[in-house]
Amino acid sequence: MEPGMHDARPPAPDAAQDDRAGEPKTTAGATVPPAPEPDLQAALAAAEAKVSEHYDALLRAKAEAENTRRRAQEDVAKAHKFGIENFAESMLPVMDSLQAALSDASSDAGKIREGVELTRKQLQGAFERNRLVAIAPVGEKFDPHKHQAISTVPAPDGTPPNHVVAVLQQGWMLADRVLRPALVTVSS
Repeated sequence: MEPGMHDARPPAPDAAQDDRAGEPKTTAGATVPPAPEPDLQAALAAAEAKVSEHYDALLRAKAEAENTRRRAQEDVAKAHKFGIENFAESMLPVMDSLQAALSDASSDAGKIREGVELTRKQLQGAFERNRLVAIAPVGEKFDPHKHQAISTVPAPDGTPPNHVVAVLQQGWMLADRVLRPALVTVSS
């Protein structure tokens, strides 16, 4: 080299600089990460074990939720299918009584009336066991949620206006729900 001319190449690194901690080494153009320290390897293994444990717990929770949802759907389907089972069981004696009355060949009106009355009591008992209650509102204040006014009449003596005077057809409630409003005549 001529004097005054500088070499354009950078100086070669010494071996002490090449082994700096934390910097990757290069060999033939590829970068090789430094070997992790033993503490980091143990922490990584513990974290992977914990992730695996949580993943298993997640899968189990999802499976349990799916099983619960499926059981609930089955319960709803059974409730729809067999929801009137208790009512049907309580109606069977009523049907038996009606069939017995139809098979009776006697023409005694007193016996027939007595049989019909016993059958009506059986039916009423079945209704009560299943919380089916009659709406018979004579004398009550008109309630549009339970009653359907068919006509109005002048208020009879002692009856305040807007009260039920007569029931044309009995209404029915199941628990707290109106199945059929009572058809009534209301005082004006």
